[in-house]
Amino acid sequence: MNTSYKEAATQLNSIIDFVRWGASRFNQAKLYFGHGTNNAVDEALFLCLHALHLTPPLAPELHHAHLTDSEKETLLNLFQRRIDERLPVPYLTHEAWFGGLGFYVDERVLVPRSPIAELIEQRFAPWVDEERTEHILDLCTGSGCIAIASAMAFPWAEIDAVDISAEALQVTQINIERHQMQQQVQAIQSDLFSALPGKRYDLIVSNPPYVDAEDMAALPEEFSKEPELGLAAGEDGLDLVLHILAQASDYLTPHGVLVVEVGNSDEAVVERFPEVPFEWLEFERGGHGVFLLPAETLLEYRELFQQACKA
Repeated sequence: MNTSYKEAATQLNSIIDFVRWGASRFNQAKLYFGHGTNNAVDEALFLCLHALHLTPPLAPELHHAHLTDSEKETLLNLFQRRIDERLPVPYLTHEAWFGGLGFYVDERVLVPRSPIAELIEQRFAPWVDEERTEHILDLCTGSGCIAIASAMAFPWAEIDAVDISAEALQVTQINIERHQMQQQVQAIQSDLFSALPGKRYDLIVSNPPYVDAEDMAALPEEFSKEPELGLAAGEDGLDLVLHILAQASDYLTPHGVLVVEVGNSDEAVVERFPEVPFEWLEFERGGHGVFLLPAETLLEYRELFQQACKA
């Protein structure tokens, strides 16, 4: 622990003291905030809560509670690692929040941050008939957050959580067991649909890699701690999205729908397929670049999507 941190250990006492000091250091170091928080104060607060074995939100009566010497040391070490290693906070705490649920995460998976959480909370209304939603596919599942949150929203449904990465699926399984979803959620290793022959789903949800080459080159250092396999998707960010569009109709029921997050690659999607009536979804809590297509539309433009894959 360097001199300034040792000095802080002697002069700071309360939780609020440490939140303020940590936020100041984070801003001074010009950290990037985008893995579950968007500001230095929240980052410092989450690390404080983790070090003190508390869960958010912090009760007002604890704001001025004093830390013990060992708690101070633990917290200051976390602050120092956040700055020196540029590790996103969820990799330091092994805890991320999605749809109000806590998930274990580490460097084998992306940190959950998709606006799809808002759709799950609404059970994808009005586009999905929840009474007929019995089989759901979470394609490129990573931590399993979308699959498990969907299982909570549709407790009668069976969910397949699919990823190409065996390491990511180890994390998925940790979260399946953490939320006691073994009877409802199945982790499957598959390159997109390749290991799912003959299966049909009422809802396919995917947050695939979609970062284009230009954006990959400009990402803040914190993103380099995440698996590149979960981010990079070729020159225009559509390498996987094109294959999903070309194949999804083979795996949807007649009333099924496909929901895909493409983030900043939304413009590339529209440019590539100007004639396709994508339903671009809006979010009250922020986020963009998520489209929805029903099975009938996917069938109508199936040949176009398949030609795009071959081009």
